[in-house]
Amino acid sequence: MIQKLMRKYAVSEKGAKDLIYAVLAGICVDLALMLPVGLLYLLVEDMLADAPFRHLPWMMIGCVLALVLIGLSALWQYNATFFAMYRESGNKRIALAEKLRKLPLSFFGKRDSADLTTVILGDVAALEHSLSHQFSQFYAAIFSTLLMAIGLFFFNWKLSLAAFWMLPISVAIVFGSKQIQHRLSRAQIQARLKTADGIQEYLETSKDLKSANAERTYLDRLSSDIDTAENLSVKAELSTGLIVNSAQMLLKFGIATVALVGGNLLLKGEIDVITFFCFLLVVSRVYEPLNASLINLAALNALELNVDRMNEITDCPEQTGAEQLTNEGYDIVFDHVGFSYNAEETVLKDVSFTAKQGEVTALVGPSGGGKTTVSRLAARFWDPTGGTVTVGGMDITKVDPETLLQLYSIVFQDVTLFDNTIMENIRVGAKDATDEEVIAAAKMANVDEFVKDLPQGYQTVIGENGSELSGGERQRISIARAFLKDAPIILLDEATASLDAENETKVQSALSALIKNKTVLLIAHRMRTVAEADKIVVLKDGKAEEQGRPEELYRQNGIYTRMADLQSASGTWNV
Repeated sequence: MIQKLMRKYAVSEKGAKDLIYAVLAGICVDLALMLPVGLLYLLVEDMLADAPFRHLPWMMIGCVLALVLIGLSALWQYNATFFAMYRESGNKRIALAEKLRKLPLSFFGKRDSADLTTVILGDVAALEHSLSHQFSQFYAAIFSTLLMAIGLFFFNWKLSLAAFWMLPISVAIVFGSKQIQHRLSRAQIQARLKTADGIQEYLETSKDLKSANAERTYLDRLSSDIDTAENLSVKAELSTGLIVNSAQMLLKFGIATVALVGGNLLLKGEIDVITFFCFLLVVSRVYEPLNASLINLAALNALELNVDRMNEITDCPEQTGAEQLTNEGYDIVFDHVGFSYNAEETVLKDVSFTAKQGEVTALVGPSGGGKTTVSRLAARFWDPTGGTVTVGGMDITKVDPETLLQLYSIVFQDVTLFDNTIMENIRVGAKDATDEEVIAAAKMANVDEFVKDLPQGYQTVIGENGSELSGGERQRISIARAFLKDAPIILLDEATASLDAENETKVQSALSALIKNKTVLLIAHRMRTVAEADKIVVLKDGKAEEQGRPEELYRQNGIYTRMADLQSASGTWNV
C-alpha cells in the first residue's frame, strides 16, 4: 500500500505513511462526532420513559469524554494532515529541484522553463492542497460511513438500506466522470502554460516588439490566449460543479427514504419511535462528511494530472557515475562519437579527434555543424548516442557529472548572471575565493576597467541577468569566473563574441596566460580568433570534415580555406 500511495500521489515513503495516519485520524474524528448523537438518543429515551434524569450522571461523563475524544482526534487529524502535508510539499519541491539538477541537458531541451516552474510551484501547490484538505477527509468519510452503516445494519437492516442505498450511486457518478474532468483539466493546464509562456516572452522581448511596432498585435494575441484560459477554467469548474451537485442531491434522497420507510415501519409496529428518531438523527449527521467527500473526490480526480506531470520528472533517468576521478592527464578524445536528440534528428556522425593538454583546439565550421554539441558532450551535459568521449583515458559517461565538472572552466556564448553584486557574480567560479582572488581574476578578464567607474565598484548590484551592463561587460564577468576557477580544462564557446576589437585583444592576451599547460576547446566564428590555435577541427553537417594546424588546413583549399577567405574579403566591403 505504501508503494502504491507513493506512486499515485507522488509522495515520499514518510508522506505515504502520513496519509494513512491522516485517514485513521479522520475516521476517529467522524466517529467521535457521532457520540453526541448517542447521548441525545439516551436523553430522548429517558424523556419518553418519563425518567429524564435516569442516565444523567452517565450522560455528563459521556459529554466530557466526547469533548476530550473530539478534541484529541481533531488535534491528531490536524497534525497528520495539514502539518505533515505542508512538510511533504516542501520536501517535494526540494526533491524535484534535486532531480532536475541530476538530469542531462537534453531533458531541458524538451521542457521549457515556464512548464518546469509550473510543476514545482503550481502542481506541488495543488498536491499540497488536495492531500491536506481532501484526501484524508474523503477516505475517512467513506470508511467511517461504512463502519456506521455496518453497525446500523445489525440494528435495523431495512432502515439502513433506506439510509445508504444512494451512496454507491453518488460515488459512481463522480468516479464515472473522471475522464471528462481529466480532458477539461488537461486543456485548462495547457492554456495556462501557453498564457504563462506568452507573458514571459512579452516581458523578455518588449523592446524588440516596440521597435518593430508589433506590440499591439502581440498583446491582442496574448489577450486572446488569456480569454481562452479563462473560458476553459470556467468550463472545468462548471462541469465539476454539475457532477458533484448531482451526486450530492442524490444523497439527500436518503433522508426522504428513511422518513418514508421508517414511517411505514412505525405504523406497522416493527420499530418504536426512539428507533425511528435515532435513524433520522444518524442520517442527518452522516451525510455531512459524505457531501464534502464528493467534492474531495472530484478534486482528487483532477489531481491525477498534476501527479503525472511530477512523475514525468521523477521517472527520467539521471546521469550517474563514480565520484572519484581516474584520469591520467587532461587530453580530451572523441572516438567515433555520434549524437542525436531523437531518432529523426542526427547531430553528430562518427566524429573523432583529440584535444591535447597544453594545446588550443578550435572548433569551426558553418552554423548548425555541431560545434556547440561537441563542447556540451565534452563536459557531459549530454551523453553520446554512439562512440566514447574520454578525458585522460577516463570515460566521462562513467563519472558523476558534478565530480567531472571540477575539471572544467566554461565560458558560454549566452552569459547567465545573477541579480547580485559583481563580486558575487564572479565568485560563482569558486565559492570559497577571497575578495582579493576575485579582484585578481577580474583584472585578468579586463573587468576592472569598467568596474572602477561604477558607484559601488565591485559591490554594485547588476540587476536581473546583468541588465545594468553591456553585452561585452557581461561576457567579461563570465570570463573572470573561468579565471577564478582555474580548472585544467577550458571550454570557450564564442567567449569573445560580445567584445570590441580592443577588449578582445586584451582578453585574448589574458586567456593566453590562463591556458598555459591546459586543455582548451575553443568555438569561434572569427578566423582571427583561431589563427593561433594549435589545432583546428572543421565540423560540417555533424562530421569532422577537416582537422590540423591552421596553415596546413589553409593549404588544403577546403572548407577552412573558404571560410578564411570570405572573412578576409568582408574586411574590404564598403556600405
